[in-house]
Amino acid sequence: MNTRQEEILQIAQQQGFVTIDALAQVFEVTTQTIRRDINRLCERKLLTRYHGGASPVSSVENVEYSARKALCLEEKVRIARLLASHIPDRASLFINIGTTTEAVARALLDHSGLRIITNNLNVAGIMSNNPGFEVIIAGGVVRQRDRGITGEATIDFIRQFKVDFGVIGISSIDDDGSLLDFDYHEVRVAQAIIENSRQVLLAADHTKFGRSALIRLGHLSQVDALYTDQAPPRPIAAILAENHVTLNFAGTEATKRS
Repeated sequence: MNTRQEEILQIAQQQGFVTIDALAQVFEVTTQTIRRDINRLCERKLLTRYHGGASPVSSVENVEYSARKALCLEEKVRIARLLASHIPDRASLFINIGTTTEAVARALLDHSGLRIITNNLNVAGIMSNNPGFEVIIAGGVVRQRDRGITGEATIDFIRQFKVDFGVIGISSIDDDGSLLDFDYHEVRVAQAIIENSRQVLLAADHTKFGRSALIRLGHLSQVDALYTDQAPPRPIAAILAENHVTLNFAGTEATKRS
């Protein structure tokens, strides 16, 4: 996915529908070029094609896991490395479901003495490559599409612990500060992680700002630090400042907003 296609996707997520003619004017390219971009995004199931334009996939269903892994890959790697640099050795942490948190797991492999509790089999597989880690897998129902674990047993298991850091991803950050996602069962596990972490670290690339999603997980005020790759929209930045949430930009020195 090229930069223009990423920007088209972001505009579509913010506006709900984009026309080919309008995008051609915004990017100063031909309508044929925009059609090719939209076709590529539709092939990856990131947009749905309509006559004259396209719209994002439904707010009740997330993009497929395979497509999410490729979306903003470089940004996720930078975010993950920055977040990992703020995790000390011999810390305890939760890591939840998501492609960004899986990138964090990879970035943490050079650490030592970590104790990780996760409901993500992909994270468990990554982190078990370090023999100095203790990896604990939550019980529950395994989702075939992304190897995430959810359910009442998962929540009960999470609640047995109190860890140093809860590392979570999210599908959407609304302009009012709401943290939104698509799967009710996944949301309930993430809420338990927030409740049982001394510090909550949220990793989210810029495409999550203002995106549509159905289920409310929580609010930015419950987060201690946000790790992202671009400055958030002004309403979100204001909420971060009001709630003394540390804003960290990947590739730059961490900045405190207070």
